[in-house]
Amino acid sequence: MKLSDQFTEKALTFASKVSSQKHMCAIKNAFTSLMPVIITGSFCTLITNVVCATEGNGISLGKLPGMHWLSMFTDWFSAANYATLNFFTVAAVVLIGLELGRLNNQKGFMPGIIALCSFISCLPTVVQITHDDVVIDVANVIGKDYTASRGLFLGIVIALVSVEIYTKLVNSGALKITMPDSVPGNVAESFNVLFPSMATVLICGLFNFITTKALHMSLYEIIYTFLQTPLEKVMQGLPGLLILMLVAQLFWAIGIHGNQIIKPVRDPLLNAAILANTDLVAQGITDASRLNIINMSFWDTYMSLGGSGCTIGLLIAIFLFSRRGDYRAIAKLEVAPAIFEINEPMTFGLPIVLNPLLVVPFIITPLVTGTFAYFMTRIGFAGVCVYAMPWTTPPILSAWLSTGGSIGAIITQLICILISIGIYMPFVVLANKAEDAQAQA
Repeated sequence: MKLSDQFTEKALTFASKVSSQKHMCAIKNAFTSLMPVIITGSFCTLITNVVCATEGNGISLGKLPGMHWLSMFTDWFSAANYATLNFFTVAAVVLIGLELGRLNNQKGFMPGIIALCSFISCLPTVVQITHDDVVIDVANVIGKDYTASRGLFLGIVIALVSVEIYTKLVNSGALKITMPDSVPGNVAESFNVLFPSMATVLICGLFNFITTKALHMSLYEIIYTFLQTPLEKVMQGLPGLLILMLVAQLFWAIGIHGNQIIKPVRDPLLNAAILANTDLVAQGITDASRLNIINMSFWDTYMSLGGSGCTIGLLIAIFLFSRRGDYRAIAKLEVAPAIFEINEPMTFGLPIVLNPLLVVPFIITPLVTGTFAYFMTRIGFAGVCVYAMPWTTPPILSAWLSTGGSIGAIITQLICILISIGIYMPFVVLANKAEDAQAQA
């Protein structure tokens, strides 16, 4: 067996194990389901700032003469934003619990409910506020930090752990209450899981209690300080982003959906980053130094133009430089999908997969465009991506929406497209020569 075949076989085996690992699947499926929540919250913040706002920096329709009445809708969109982004972690906990419960063959909604109750049992219920320079403890409340993006990793950990504990207790049968046959099925089922549910919540709460007493730090503080923050620093730095993209592209190169492989790692981190940006903007904070340059919208806006590998550059390069009938025929079919960032016709039609000639630029291009866009954003030429959007949003529109109307971001995205054309062009020319040589052979 050739070395390349051995590598491909091992990569396929690894990808299969990652894709089928139940905890990874639960996280991946939950975040896929949460996209409408994320986009709704971002949309409401965008409308509040570019339509309803009558004060502050930036362009807003509400600042125009005679349009100040639009400010009356601010509370409407702010309420929707609060209900989505500020409770994002709560929704994630429930969905991860439900997904893992399903994978553990636990019927009904109880796994999601148990995950949520266990999560809340691990949260501090006293929030400190400052009023007239006096610190006041407010009891029996849950702070926004815990239910928004900052509490996300604690939520993921507790959801996974609690559902596994609940599943083992239910499957053991030791805590099951057997009811007479005359009792309705739904009532009997509730009693069957009564003690496993109670024990799971109490175990999670007890662990947080012991941790807090012993270390003088809550589980939230421990996970945020020692897990979430370090991971965010790695992923919100350029090297971490490029490594993640490289891994995805390498899997794509051998025919495996790379984005699905990295999704359980990528989505919690990059979605938390874009949600944090949206929250800061909602508070009127637009200082670029406090915003996360690298986030999910940055990935989609600058590193997935036309789909994975920034194949919009390959598409245009084929129309400009290719003499191959097969390439041009596939390219014609790809025009409409490419507008919405879908490139499977080219990935598997040309193909790019397992094609030594096209795999190289396919891997390199998003790394180059991402690096270029990062530095353009860092120097302030392009606005920071602060709003989430569907990954199918067409180029130009995606840059405008995600940054809240930054012309610099639109120009940067156009330059990224030109860069992608420049990288793919020599390989398209080589493909012409390869076909000519094959014809003469």
